[in-house]
Amino acid sequence: MVLILPHILIAVVQFFRRGQQVFLKRGGPPPPPPPPALIFPLTHGFSLLSQDALLSLGSVIDVACLREVIKDAITSVLPKVVRRGGFRLRGTGHRLCPGLAQSCAFCSCASRDAVLKQKQVGCNGLPQSELQGKPMDSLAAPLPPDKQGRKRPGQDNPGLIFSSQEEHKQLHNMLGFEVTSMLCVPVISRATSQVVALACAFNKLGGESYTEADEHRIQHCFCYTSTVLTSTLAFQKEQKLKCECQVRGQLARSLHDVSVLLQEIITEARNLSNAEICSVFLLDTFSHELVAKVFDGGVVDDESYEIRIPADQGIAGHVATTGKILNIKDAYSHPLFYRGVDDSTGFRTRNILCFPIKNESHEVIGVAELVNKINGPWFSKFDEDLATAFSIYCGISIAHSLLYKKVHEAQYRSHVANEMMMYHMKVSDEEYKKLLSDGICPVESIDYRFADFTYTPRSLPEDDTPMAILSMLQDMNFINNYKMDRQTLARFCLMVRKGYRDPPYHNWMHAFSVSHFCYLLYKNLELVKYLEDIEIFALFVSCMCHDLDHRGTNNSFQVASKSVLAALYSSEGSVMERHHFAQAIAILNTHGCNIFDHFSRKDYQRMLDLMRDIILATDLAHHLRIFKDLQKMAEVGYDPENKQHHSLLLCLLMTSCDLSDQTKGWKTTRKIAELIYKEFFSQGDLEKAMGNRPMEMMDREKAYIPELQISFMEHIAMPIYKLLQDLFPRATELYERVASNREQWTKVSHKFTIRGLPSNNSLDFLDEEYDLQGMDRESAKMNGCLDTEGHMETVAQ
Repeated sequence: MVLILPHILIAVVQFFRRGQQVFLKRGGPPPPPPPPALIFPLTHGFSLLSQDALLSLGSVIDVACLREVIKDAITSVLPKVVRRGGFRLRGTGHRLCPGLAQSCAFCSCASRDAVLKQKQVGCNGLPQSELQGKPMDSLAAPLPPDKQGRKRPGQDNPGLIFSSQEEHKQLHNMLGFEVTSMLCVPVISRATSQVVALACAFNKLGGESYTEADEHRIQHCFCYTSTVLTSTLAFQKEQKLKCECQVRGQLARSLHDVSVLLQEIITEARNLSNAEICSVFLLDTFSHELVAKVFDGGVVDDESYEIRIPADQGIAGHVATTGKILNIKDAYSHPLFYRGVDDSTGFRTRNILCFPIKNESHEVIGVAELVNKINGPWFSKFDEDLATAFSIYCGISIAHSLLYKKVHEAQYRSHVANEMMMYHMKVSDEEYKKLLSDGICPVESIDYRFADFTYTPRSLPEDDTPMAILSMLQDMNFINNYKMDRQTLARFCLMVRKGYRDPPYHNWMHAFSVSHFCYLLYKNLELVKYLEDIEIFALFVSCMCHDLDHRGTNNSFQVASKSVLAALYSSEGSVMERHHFAQAIAILNTHGCNIFDHFSRKDYQRMLDLMRDIILATDLAHHLRIFKDLQKMAEVGYDPENKQHHSLLLCLLMTSCDLSDQTKGWKTTRKIAELIYKEFFSQGDLEKAMGNRPMEMMDREKAYIPELQISFMEHIAMPIYKLLQDLFPRATELYERVASNREQWTKVSHKFTIRGLPSNNSLDFLDEEYDLQGMDRESAKMNGCLDTEGHMETVAQ
């Protein structure tokens, strides 16, 4: 079917609304209106032709075949017609025509009144001299009234508007042939008395004009077949609805996975609209960006390859902001289109249909973009209507899919929480009462060097560490300032301790050491001048909880092994860090353990936000991402009024606390290295069992610990404590001690390069028989070093 624009064929438009025929002939005065009772007799030959046409029409149930049969029927009753065609009504104010894929609405013009009154109209043809000229490349807007032609007078008929040469050229381009005469006859539905189709004949042979006899022949042909026509159209509509239902069913089967659902949406939207390319962007309300992870080629798993664009820029951003569909017929002429991608790829974007995807609350949750109509010059009003209906169901499907994902995440969280509770036991009343039986002791009673950077917290017996935590909180005056309940605080500390497993390194003693270093920073660097009390409190609690339920494996292993944690957190990154924070929240939600329950709602939310950001900062990948910002802050100087500086400083302090073992004496550093690589090699063994090749530092047969430690010191530890020294001059001794330990590792590496490793086990050289007997004993002069039996070394020793 061809779509005829109203400004191109106004005669057809008026006739279509009026339900009467239109005559177009070359030259000569317009014929007088026929008498009302005029009836043309039908010959016997014509009756036979009509019967054949009726039989052909009555046996058609397919719309595509119906078009051809209509043409054959018109040919049988009007054999002298060069061209003929059928136009059917698709909806109010639209027509569909054979050969073209666009549709248009009736425009407002002087002929509208005549059309609505359903009066018979006719018009003169154009002179042959005006029928010459090059076809236009594109359709133009309606011509002004001063360029329009004459209408044939009739009953209450103000005249038929018909434009001149320019509009005729457009008609020629649409139909593909020169129009010299035309007859249009309506097909009326007997059930609704509405015009359902339009039979058109063009260019009668011999240059003759169409007569009313021709009109009545066509009317007689369609008199008893309009029902077949409407039934066929209804059948086509039913088929279309069936196809849409199948698409919806296919989408419904993909609700379990958002990526699969988006892939189905892209495929079906492209097929329904006959577009070359389809893209779907989801709105990220937190970053206010449109994100595309699913394309025609498939799903992007790596976050670095996903496309993110501001939600208020470009065509997609305009649709996301306004919530309205945007149909662009010429992409290059549109001000919002960026053609740089086309220039770089060689692809040519001709036209775009961009429509919003809304949820059940009519909020925009995404945008779909269709590019390049395949079987037409641009996307039609029909495509717009289809996209609107399709987007509603897509929005509901996406919303339900996201809800489905949240339900599964809740199930995963429940599973992880149950797993943790099965592994650990709850704190009994006897435990916290025993802890508080003698009150909270002052830090001086633990050790007189407890607040010195040289003190080694790992020298404290593990059973004494919960009391040490309470002592530090009291010494920092957090218990009094925040009016904390001591029983609740005791339960919380004991529960956090139980929340740690027993891998070689990432255990409770590591968490205690990190928390102690936070206390040292508070006491020695005067953090109260740089941070708010709630920020320092959040930093200390985060140090306690930052490795909760650590399994002795890193983020990469969780993803590679497809663990429950990876299923829950891998899409957000920092798998283990997010799990540690989630476990901290789980402990806070345990009855009798919420040390923040008396906070105001605002302070409570801020405390949790601070803990989340600080714990996530323990991921070294996060530290490397913000390292340049940290350097810039150190160069320009810390600004207490700058909120970003507060956030950056908290991240730096957390990382320095996490690596604080490197600031202790040489024997402590060597012992910590042994614990770390035991844990690394254990993961490497698991990876080998899975059939994977571990990293060199995880492979006990390939790792050379001195070189690995030197690299770690030079690229991670020393830059961190250099930044700390730049911001806090009192932290100079920390940087110097890290540099000293780095020199010790250099000497170890040189010695074993000469002697060779003891065996294929990289940990063997850390045994005491391979200790550095002839090396400088600088580390032995530092307070807080461990001797060979794990006891404290003193200056006297």
